[in-house]
Amino acid sequence: MSAPQSSATSWARRLRGANNEGVLALILLLVVVGMSIANPVFLTLPTAFSIARDAIVPLILALGVLLIIILGGIDVSFAAIAVFAGYATVRLMEGGTLDLGLVAAFAVAIVIGGCLGAINGWVIARFRLPTLIVTLGTQGIFKGALLTYVGGKYIANLPESLAGVGTANVLEVSLENGQANLHVMVIPAVVLAVVLAWVLRRTMFGRSIYAIGGDIEAARRAGIRVVRVQVWVFVIVGAMAATAGMIYMILGRSASPHELVGTELDIIAAVVLGGASIFGGRGSVLGTVLGVLLVQVINNSLILAGVPSAWQRAAVGALLVVGVGIQAIAARRASQVRRVQEVAPEPKEVAAV
Repeated sequence: MSAPQSSATSWARRLRGANNEGVLALILLLVVVGMSIANPVFLTLPTAFSIARDAIVPLILALGVLLIIILGGIDVSFAAIAVFAGYATVRLMEGGTLDLGLVAAFAVAIVIGGCLGAINGWVIARFRLPTLIVTLGTQGIFKGALLTYVGGKYIANLPESLAGVGTANVLEVSLENGQANLHVMVIPAVVLAVVLAWVLRRTMFGRSIYAIGGDIEAARRAGIRVVRVQVWVFVIVGAMAATAGMIYMILGRSASPHELVGTELDIIAAVVLGGASIFGGRGSVLGTVLGVLLVQVINNSLILAGVPSAWQRAAVGALLVVGVGIQAIAARRASQVRRVQEVAPEPKEVAAV
């Protein structure tokens, strides 16, 4: 291969990204352009800010799911943890007798979420059980405990320290036909994404997560404390879910124990579309961000087109099947290539005449 061809191939690979982030970004751009042509209202600042606002909670939840998938598992209890931590904190502050303030309220919720995540992590790591089965069970346990011991009533008015943030904006733009507002809660979502990207790429803890997801036995032989890493990952995921639960209730300016559970499909689909391998050991924050935005853009597009909500769920399910199918085909091809390389005869040396 000539040097220009090799340079072009290398450039194309960098543009595509290790987890096909470039391809996903191109698809997202095509969807935005297509929807803008079909409906000019779509390509406006209020719509962009609305999509960003709707993506805050899914993004935080998806970042937690990304950690679990890289680790080699599937978690379906994160939504139950989110609503448990958020609703329990609001109930604690209800009536104005104990207004913890914004920071302390988030701290309480994060502690609750971390403890629930630790239960998942300890059971999975200690007994080496499948993550899907364990989290399916704990999802029901957490939801039942919430309704039994915390309560099941709808809270229409949040405490003042939380209600005030519900209408706060970090950016307000005046337009001819109204105003575009970007909610302040987009800041913690962006900060979490940046911090998690740094942890995964620059720290030993992040490399350990990838190593365990790639080959858990090899990670053990390499000296990685697998049980400790697994437990801590689930604790972090629980804390992130709790953060998302609090933000969800702040954005909705109300609290209910019957929210969020049932949205797991959208979150997992976004992470898988973002290039995270369901087989573990691969995934990126950038891909997850793009996956969340793609799902939100598609949902918003279907709403503008007047498509019923049932078909919106079908569209997300179809995206998940496509994403998993592409990963399975790629894994099969990679396995075939390795098999051919292993059985290929080594070139014989030609003796000098």
